[in-house]
Amino acid sequence: MVAIIDYDAGNIKSVEKAVEFIGEEAVITRDKDVIMASDRAILPGVGSFGDAMNKINEYGLKNVIYDFIDSGKPFLGICLGLQILFEDSEESKGIPGLGVLKGHILKIPDIDTVTGEKLKIPQIGWNSLLVREGAKLFKNVPANPYVYFVHSYYLKADDPADVAAKTFYSTDIHASVEHGNVFACQFHPEKSSDVGLTILRNFINL
Repeated sequence: MVAIIDYDAGNIKSVEKAVEFIGEEAVITRDKDVIMASDRAILPGVGSFGDAMNKINEYGLKNVIYDFIDSGKPFLGICLGLQILFEDSEESKGIPGLGVLKGHILKIPDIDTVTGEKLKIPQIGWNSLLVREGAKLFKNVPANPYVYFVHSYYLKADDPADVAAKTFYSTDIHASVEHGNVFACQFHPEKSSDVGLTILRNFINL
């Protein structure tokens, strides 16, 4: 069973539907016992970094997330769920993230750092990935796969070894990370067609 951690963020139901579509039982919950008894956990979400951390603290989920990760079972953050795994965000200054991984969430520049072209922020749409060889979430995924993004902020991870996939939109973006049993994607696998479903299956099969 996959626990989908509920902290009142957007886009949680679509993750549940995608997990069920690939044949895995999913439950949306904030119950500690249910989360800890699950085989895997997903922290999805769309919204504000600060609001997310406030809700996680309000619902007493911070230590549940730490305990689940410490159990060694696979854990996946999606979009906002990736961002709050890190230390902090320019979106909500002064509000610490979970700090599970080292790195910072930065505002996407609205001017392309290479061409000088004015860009739309948030980035909404499909972008290709440069995937690190051997990345577990991307097994059997075609080279330079296209996935779906909706975000105004991006990850800059401290440790290059954590970065499983990169993309470019105005600047270099760390689009997916893998560190031990912790996995995360800035893009939305549940909205990324066959590629996204393969990524979710790979997570389920870890």
